[in-house]
Amino acid sequence: MTDKRNNAGKTRGRPFAPGNPGRPKGARHRLTVMAEKLMEDDAKEVVQAVLTAAKAGDMTAARLVLDRIAPPRKGRPVVFDLPEVETAADVLTALGSVVQAVAAGDLTPDEGLTVAGLLEAKRKAIETVEIERRIAVLEEKEPQR
Repeated sequence: MTDKRNNAGKTRGRPFAPGNPGRPKGARHRLTVMAEKLMEDDAKEVVQAVLTAAKAGDMTAARLVLDRIAPPRKGRPVVFDLPEVETAADVLTALGSVVQAVAAGDLTPDEGLTVAGLLEAKRKAIETVEIERRIAVLEEKEPQR
């Protein structure tokens, strides 16, 4: 019997038998489960040791504690003048405001991209509503068959 696998010669150990997919999804290795059990048993003492070290001036321990209490924010609120966006054409004016804010240094380029993405989503929503309205008008004008 010939093996159809390209890497049959390189396989270490015995491959799974036909119909045996191996470990089920979500199953964890027994060593991982044992390590978690060991950490769980001593978790209280470890936390207390880190807190004690942080109080004693260990900056690494303090960083660990503070990162858990108040993790760094991924983003920040941005404040700049943005015109009202009621139509798809208004998006162009709003995008101009975003570009000016980035150029002036009021927004970072990443923040500008995020705001521009929001404006693009609003433009798509406006256009979708407009297309639905136009289709409804056309359907009303067309005689029933």
